[in-house]
Parts: sequence; C-alpha cells; structure tokens
Amino acid sequence: MIDEQTEKPRSSFWKELPILLGVAILVAVLVRSFVLQTFFIPSASMENTLKIDDRVLVNKLVYDFRSPHRGEVVVFRAPTEWNPDGEDYIKRVIGVGGDHVVCCDAQDRLTINGKSLDEPYIYPGNKPANQEFDVTVPDGRLWVMGDHRQESGDSLQHWQQPDPNIDSATIPEDRVVGRAFTVFWPVDRAKWLSVPEQFDRIPNP
Repeated sequence: MIDEQTEKPRSSFWKELPILLGVAILVAVLVRSFVLQTFFIPSASMENTLKIDDRVLVNKLVYDFRSPHRGEVVVFRAPTEWNPDGEDYIKRVIGVGGDHVVCCDAQDRLTINGKSLDEPYIYPGNKPANQEFDVTVPDGRLWVMGDHRQESGDSLQHWQQPDPNIDSATIPEDRVVGRAFTVFWPVDRAKWLSVPEQFDRIPNP
C-alpha cells in the first residue's frame, strides 16, 4: 500500500523543481546584469597588478551611487576613438573631473593638483609616463592609465595622437561598467584590489 503522505511531497517537489530552477536562473541573470560580473584580463597593460588570464570580479552597482575615485581599478567600454568596437578595457583611475595632472616632478613622479604621487604598483622599470604632459580633466570624465605604462593603451597614449585632445584622451564616467575589486582566479593570485594609500594624500582640485 502506498503511503499518500510520503508520495504527495515527492510529487510536489518534481512539480516545483522547474520553477525553482527558473527562479535561480533569473536571479543569476539579474545579478550578472546589474550587480556583479566576472572579467578576464586579456593583455599585459595592468601588470603586475593584473596578469594575463587573471579573473576579476566587478561591482557594477557602486557607481550608480557615486562617481569613480582616484586609484580605483575600473572596467569601461572603450570610446570609439579608442576602439571602434567599444570593447571593455580595464585601467586605473589617475585623475577625476577637475584634477590637474602633470608629468613630471623633479623625482620623476606624476603630480595631481600640485601633490606628487608615488606609484608602487607601476611595472618594474617603467616610468610614470614616457613624455611630459599637463592636463586638466574635464568634469564628468576620467584620466586612466595602465600599471604597465609601456604596454598600455590609455589616456596618455591617446593624448599623444597628432592632435592632442583632452576629450579623446579621457573617458566619460557613463562608460564605466564597474569597479574591479578582487582577483579570484587563479586561486594562488587571489587578492583584493584596494586603493593604494598614496591616493589618500591627493588634495581635491
């Protein structure tokens, strides 16, 4: 004789399983679309902070509530002047709207709003920049650079075009996808991508 009390829950479970799976998939899609997303590193432009094939986790929600800060590592959709296909790039924010960024001081360091910036994350042997420059970042835009300066297609590279233009060298804040806040793969390289303390000393413009 079949125990009806046992059979009903089992039947109910199989009926509910497609709903549960659908809800789980919907939650995963919503999280990926609006909250968190993984990205892999395709180039050497951020070495040694990020190496080729590292996987990072990106917070896509944070900049809905505030603007990017100096020192943060951000993923953004490249302007068409940088890449006609609008591919995703990852760089470090050096200057935000209103900042006066100059290369270089007597110790070969960038200065931001008159304050020299020590950059321990720069790839060994690289200079902060391969040429002198003096720019003021427009409001609502960002001056971004790779940590491996000699291998990075960044704001400085686009400033160096035949006709330097601050709008073509900077990226609009609304093209930022989110903040990369941790390396999670490979496991032996897992770490937080915190803002270097040197940026705390930079004054506002």
